[in-house]
Amino acid sequence: MLGEILFTEKLVSFMTNSDLHILAFGAHPDDVEIGMGGTLAKYAEAGMKIGICDLTNAELSSNGTVEIRREEAMRAGQILGVQIRETLDLPDRGLFLQQESIRKIVRMIRKYKPKAIFAPYWEDRHPDHGHCAQLVEEAVFSAAVKKYDHNEGLLPHRVQNLFFYMINGYHKPDFVIDITKFMDKKRASLQAYKSQFIKDSNSYDTPLVNGYIEAIEARESLYGKDAGVTYAEGFKGKKPLLIYRDLLGEGSWIKS
Repeated sequence: MLGEILFTEKLVSFMTNSDLHILAFGAHPDDVEIGMGGTLAKYAEAGMKIGICDLTNAELSSNGTVEIRREEAMRAGQILGVQIRETLDLPDRGLFLQQESIRKIVRMIRKYKPKAIFAPYWEDRHPDHGHCAQLVEEAVFSAAVKKYDHNEGLLPHRVQNLFFYMINGYHKPDFVIDITKFMDKKRASLQAYKSQFIKDSNSYDTPLVNGYIEAIEARESLYGKDAGVTYAEGFKGKKPLLIYRDLLGEGSWIKS
C-alpha cells in the first residue's frame, strides 16, 4: 500500500542519482532503527533508495561513546540496506526550535529530494524525539519555500508525504506496514548497537539495557496481530492517507 502512495513509475523516472525515495530523521543514532527498521529494510530490498539523517551524535548517552555509536550506526544501516547516512551534529538535548537547526534540515531535504520523510512521533517520553518531530515538520514546510535560505544554491523541494514512526511506548497507529519477513533484519540492526542495548559489566543501568529490544519486538507483534500479520510497524500522519489500488491488501507492488 505505501509503495503506491509514495512512488509511481512516472515519479521514479524523474529521479536523479542523488535523489532518495525515503529520508528518515532521528534525534539520535538508533531512533530510526527502533521505529521503522523493518520498513526501511523492506523498501531497500524492493530497490528503493533509502537515507537516514541523525540530528545529533547522541554525545550525552549514558553508555558508549560518539565514536562507538557512529560505528554501530554504520553497521546497522548496512544491515537494513541504507545507502545514505548523515549526521547534522546538532547538540544532544539541545534540539530546540531554532532557525539554524531548521536550516540544516532544510538543506538535507533539498540535497536529497526525498519523496517521503519520516520523523519520530511527537508523543514520546524523551523530549528530544518530540523536538525532532517539530524541527523536521518545520523544515519540510520551509524546504518548499522558494526564498527560504535561497543563498545556499539548493533548489526548493516539496516532499510528497511526511509520516511519524514510534520509538517509545505503544500508540494507536494511523496505518501499519507488514514487516514479518524483515523482523530479523530489524532485530539485527538493533543488536548492532551493542553499547546501547546489550548489557555487560561496564554498562550503566538504563531501560535500554534491560530487555528493550525484546519490548520493541513485542510491540511490533501487537501491531501485527491487530493487522492480521506476524509483525508490523505503526505510523502516524497528519493528513488523510491516499490509497491508489491496494485497498484489498494484496501488495501487488511488492512482496510482503
